[in-house]
This record gives sequence, structure tokens and C-alpha cells, in this order.
Amino acid sequence: MILKIGVYNVEWMRDLFDTEGNPKMTGKELIRSQQLAEIITAMSPDFLGIVEGPNTLVDGSKTASAQMEIWTQTFIPGSNYKGIHGFPSAGQQELCAIYNPDKVNVLFTPETKAGKRFDEPFLQDTTNRLIKEQYKHYRPPLELSILGIDNSLITRVIIAHTKSKGIFDMVDYARFEQISARDRLKLFAECMSIRERCDEYLEKNQQVMVMGDINDGFELDFYENKFSKSAVEILLGDLWKPEFVLKSVLPKPKLNSYGFTPNSSRYKDRITGDQINVLIDHILTSQKLSVISGTVWNPYLEKANPTIQSVSNSLKKASDHFPILCEIETPNP
Repeated sequence: MILKIGVYNVEWMRDLFDTEGNPKMTGKELIRSQQLAEIITAMSPDFLGIVEGPNTLVDGSKTASAQMEIWTQTFIPGSNYKGIHGFPSAGQQELCAIYNPDKVNVLFTPETKAGKRFDEPFLQDTTNRLIKEQYKHYRPPLELSILGIDNSLITRVIIAHTKSKGIFDMVDYARFEQISARDRLKLFAECMSIRERCDEYLEKNQQVMVMGDINDGFELDFYENKFSKSAVEILLGDLWKPEFVLKSVLPKPKLNSYGFTPNSSRYKDRITGDQINVLIDHILTSQKLSVISGTVWNPYLEKANPTIQSVSNSLKKASDHFPILCEIETPNP
């Protein structure tokens, strides 16, 4: 069986809903909902991880999954997508997912042991000084299990939106350096925590996918050279355990004068003002998952793909990120 699995940072989707959790049906919010729906319809995913989804309130009166179900019923008529979410975050950009229940079952299966939950503080030695410091996921990664319709486990999934490296305050260069180093260590700590969970799954001979907006790429920039590590390479795993190393569904990105190719987003350089192409959205899979293909739905790059080109305008306007879609082959149930 072929499954289409994707991830999409939909950029502040909470803005597309009113205070009651219903989709806004006028103005620019309606237009953006229509654009996102056009993209998702074209992707036709069996499972789609959502980054920056609608809010989940702690009291459960409003959830990301319920809002996503209302939204898909409204804007993708005829679809029967189900929604799922996990621990609510401290912020307003939620992690959730939608899935086709005719193809897969999806369960929220978090680690519940004290000290290992993604919604609790954790300790990591990010500087190799044999000193562990306390960190906390700002948005608790979403731990799910994708099951076949016979309820056999296909893979564990961790959807993440890890710490941004961006600095949005007015700072001088000395403070800029200090905050940059601090934010990078937070990013490393979050990815180390996620990677530990991947190892736990793999040690049980379970497969795993890590997906989301990691806010980091594969190459070593200044700070990654400084600390001798990068966040994505932490997620990929330890070369001394080659059987546990994760693989990207995308080809290795190439660096040119405009940034990286393929790229899933772009940012404005704070110093030069240039727009830089970046690959910061990822789908990483364990080795026993059979990946057939993987593509960033970037209309600027995928000129020969008629499906992507058919929603080119929506891809350019609906979000500041492009989605990633892959196909994996699983045993028939």
C-alpha cells in the first residue's frame, strides 16, 4: 500500500478562525483558507502534519483537531479528514494533524513516564561540559502512531516546531551574539530530546518519522561550527549506530548565491537585507520505512510538475512555507 504523508507550516492558522473556533468566511481570511484548501486537495495526503495550526485551550473547550475537522468539511467538501492534536503549547501556534481514516488510523501516543513527557522540563548537556541544564519545549512535540486499518503499527511520528533562531528585538551586536548563542543551544536541546525518543522507538524495533519546522538545515553555519553540531544532524542520529540513523525524504540540498535548493521557506537577512532560501522544514524517516519519493511543493523549483503548477498561485500566497509531501510503501494489510 502506498501512503502519501506530508507536513505543512500553514502560518498562523489560528487567524483563520473566530473566537468560537469556526472558520472566518469573509475577507482575506476566507481567501487564505481557500488557497490552503486548494493546496491540500492537490496534495491529497493520507496524513498531513500541521505546524502553526489553530489553538488548543488548556480546558479543552477549543481544540486544534476539532477546528481542523470543521475547516476541512467547510473548504474541502467531500473529504472525511479526521483531526488529532496533543499537549497544548504555551504559545498560539499549535501542532496537529489531519488524516484519511479510510487509509490509516492515527492515535495520540505520548510518553507518560514522569521526566520523559514532552510537556515537562528536561535536562540536556548542550555544550559538552558534562553539565546538564534545564530546558522546556515551547511547543511540546506531537507524538502519534500511524496504524493500518487492521490496527498494525506502521510508524511512530513526531511533529515538531523547534526553537526559532530569529531575533526580533532591538539589540546591539554584542547582545545579538549572546542571544544567537542562547537560542541555538535551546534549539539543540529540543532536538536532543526528540532524538532520545527516536532511539527509544528504534530500540523497540518500531519505525519513526520526524517532521515539521525544525528551523535548521543540514549545513554548518557560523554557530553550528562554533558548537560543532547542527540541530538537524542531531535528529539524524549517531554514526556509531548506523542502523538508527534517520534519512531525509528529500535530496541533499545544494548551496548557491540565493541560499539552498530545494528550499521550503526564505528569510530576510538582518544585516544585508537579502532574501535567503532555506530548507528548514523536514521529513526524516527511519531506514526500514520504504520511501518512494519526496518533494518540496515549491512552485519556483518544480516547473515540470503539473500538479504543483496547478496550485502555484496559492502556494506562493497561502503561507510563508512550502509543504513537503512524500510517498512511502507499506505492507498490504
